[in-house]
Amino acid sequence: MFGYRVPAPNEAMLISGGKNSSGAAPFRVVTGHGAFVMPIFRKVRFLTLAMNEAEVTEVCVTKQAIALTVRAVIAFKVGNDTESIVNAGQRFLSDQDQMSVLTGRIFSGHLRSIIGSMTVEEIITERQKLATEVLDGSAVEMAKIGLSVDALQIQSIDDMKLGYIAAMAAPHNAAIQRDAQIAQAVANKRAAEAEQESQRTQAEYARQTSIVQAQYRAEVEAAQAEAAQAGPLAQARAQQEVIDARTELAQREAELRQQQLVAEVIKPADAEAERIRILALADAEKMRVQAEAAASNNRVALDRMLIDQLPLIVKEAGRGLAGANVNILNGADGLGEMAAGLVGQGLSILDSVKRGLSTSPAPAPAPASASETNGQALPKPGELTQS
Repeated sequence: MFGYRVPAPNEAMLISGGKNSSGAAPFRVVTGHGAFVMPIFRKVRFLTLAMNEAEVTEVCVTKQAIALTVRAVIAFKVGNDTESIVNAGQRFLSDQDQMSVLTGRIFSGHLRSIIGSMTVEEIITERQKLATEVLDGSAVEMAKIGLSVDALQIQSIDDMKLGYIAAMAAPHNAAIQRDAQIAQAVANKRAAEAEQESQRTQAEYARQTSIVQAQYRAEVEAAQAEAAQAGPLAQARAQQEVIDARTELAQREAELRQQQLVAEVIKPADAEAERIRILALADAEKMRVQAEAAASNNRVALDRMLIDQLPLIVKEAGRGLAGANVNILNGADGLGEMAAGLVGQGLSILDSVKRGLSTSPAPAPAPASASETNGQALPKPGELTQS
C-alpha cells in the first residue's frame, strides 16, 4: 500500500520528520510491525538489530610485568529496548560498521586494565574469570552507546616466545607425559596380557580341535574296520548259528531216542518187574493165608484134643489125691470147692498150652500126674491142710 512501510524482523524502523510523541527521541522507533509514512513529510531509515562481532588482539602486561598477546572475540548487538535503539541510532545510523570498531576499542582498554591486575597463572587457569570481569567493566559504556554484549571469548594467550607459559606448563607436561607413559605402559601390559591370553585361547582351541579331529579319525577308522570285519563276522555268526542249530537238533534227537528207549525198553521192563513183584506178593500173601489157615486148623484140632483130654487130666489129678491125707474143713461145701479147684487148674493148664502153641509150634508137654507132684494136692490156700 502506498506510504505503508514494514521493517525486517532484525531491523528497527526509524521515522523522522514529524512530531514525536515520546518527546525526548528525535525520531519514532517502529519494530515488529509496519506504519504509514507520509512521503515528502517523513523520512524512514533502518537500523540493524542483528548480531555483530568484533575481534580484539591486544598486547597486555600482567601484574608480573610479563607481556602477553591476548586475542578475544566479542559478540554484541543493538539492544532491543527503545532507549538502546535510539542511542545506537544517534551514533551509528549513518555508519553502522563503526559499531564493531568502537566495541573492539572499548574491550581492548578494559582487557588491558583487567590483565594488568592478574598474574599469568591466573590468566591461564581462570579465563572465565577474566572474561567476566571484562564484561562487567564494559557493561556501562556499552549501554551508553546502545549496545549489549552477548558473549566474550578469550581465544588465545601468547607470551611472545618468552617461554614463561611453556616453563609454567613444563611440570604439568612432565606429569602428563609421565602419566601418559604409565598409561601407555599399562595399556601395553594389558595388550600383551590380552595377546598372551588370546594365544593361549587359540592354543587351547587348537588342542581341543586336534583332540576332536583325532577322535573323529579314530571313530572313522573303527567304523571302517568294523565295516571291513562285518562280512567275516556275519559269516562266522552264520556258521555259529548253524552249529548251534545242529547241536540243538542232536540234543533233540538224543532226547527223542531216550524217550523211545524209555518207552520201548525201560517202561516194559518196569512193567514186567512190577507184574512179577505183584505176583510174588500175591503168592506170599496166599502162602501166608494158607499158613494162617493151617495154623488155625491145627489149633482147633489141638483145642479139641485138649478138651477131649481134660477129663482125663482131672481124673489123674483126682487120682493123685487118693493116697493123700486130706482133711476137709467145711464138709460137703469144702469137697465141692476142692473139686472146682481141680477143674479150674485143668482149665488153666489148657490156656497155658494154647498160649504156648500160639507163640511156638513145639508141642506142649503132657500134664504132670499125681505121682509126679509127690502126692501134693492143688487146693486153694487156707482150705486144705495136710496131716
